Amino acid sequence: MKPCTVALLIVSALLLLSGCSKPATETGNNVPAATPASKATATPDEFAVARANYAKHCSACHGDEGKGGLVKVENTKLKVPSLREGHALEHPDEKLVKQITNGGDGMPKFKDKLSPEEINAMVPFIRHEFQGK
Repeated sequence: MKPCTVALLIVSALLLLSGCSKPATETGNNVPAATPASKATATPDEFAVARANYAKHCSACHGDEGKGGLVKVENTKLKVPSLREGHALEHPDEKLVKQITNGGDGMPKFKDKLSPEEINAMVPFIRHEFQGK
């Protein structure tokens, strides 16, 4: 057999085989099958930075669940407000930002520990995580 005839037979066989088999991404009705990229994927945590800052700076007093309560800080007992109920629900966002920034009523100021962006991100985190908003 001539080399060009062999090459022609190989190419014909490949075309025939490729026409008979379905690609792995198709189903019987020509609709693409689910691929790993199109399946549900984990959503990134939009509050990751605020969550980390809360754990580092806030949870010691307000608690992991934002319930507050009596806390002993440097030999002083403080009644820490809940972030889930009471005044925290009623305060506008600007007041919470101001409280976090400047402190007061036993709360330390965080303007020297957190950037303005980090402080501003804390409010929607509190609203979402502890207040269901």
